[in-house]
Amino acid sequence: MLNRRNLLLGLSLTLLLAVWGAGSARAQGIDLLVLDLHQRDGELTLDFDVGVSLPRSVEDALQRGVPVYFVAQASLYRTRWYWRDERIARVQRSWRVAYQPLTSNWRVGFGGFNQSFATLHEALSTVSRSSRWRVIELAQMDAESRHYLEFSYRLDTSQLPSPMQIGLGGQADWVLGVERTLRIE
Repeated sequence: MLNRRNLLLGLSLTLLLAVWGAGSARAQGIDLLVLDLHQRDGELTLDFDVGVSLPRSVEDALQRGVPVYFVAQASLYRTRWYWRDERIARVQRSWRVAYQPLTSNWRVGFGGFNQSFATLHEALSTVSRSSRWRVIELAQMDAESRHYLEFSYRLDTSQLPSPMQIGLGGQADWVLGVERTLRIE
């Protein structure tokens, strides 16, 4: 009886630890937290916020000084019943995240601007959100037509160094992204 009780207690403790360990493991990938369109000051603007949690292999590459690129893209379409939908606007932003081992800083590059951060978390929080991103002027949109916006945010592996791109074909760790479609009323 005592042996059976100890066995059941051991199994339940093992199960509890397994469940607790699975719950505390962090999710890897990109989650879309906020995606909003606003019509203000004669423009259609986009606000987004994504949660980025990098897999271990991507973090290891960053720690070794390999720059990683994130790309946000928004395309605005006008629906047409007689043909394919017409793309009337397309905007794209790209960020470069790199670790500087000599200074132990994380650098984020956006366009011609660079900024340094003390931690990877701070750097990723900068590249994972944007507000008042201008998509199109409202005067360029046909008020009689229906429109929708296709949004994507992803880790861009095409900008990695060539030797790294060769082995990434079958690795799911490097395929990170999220896509959403918003109807404009």
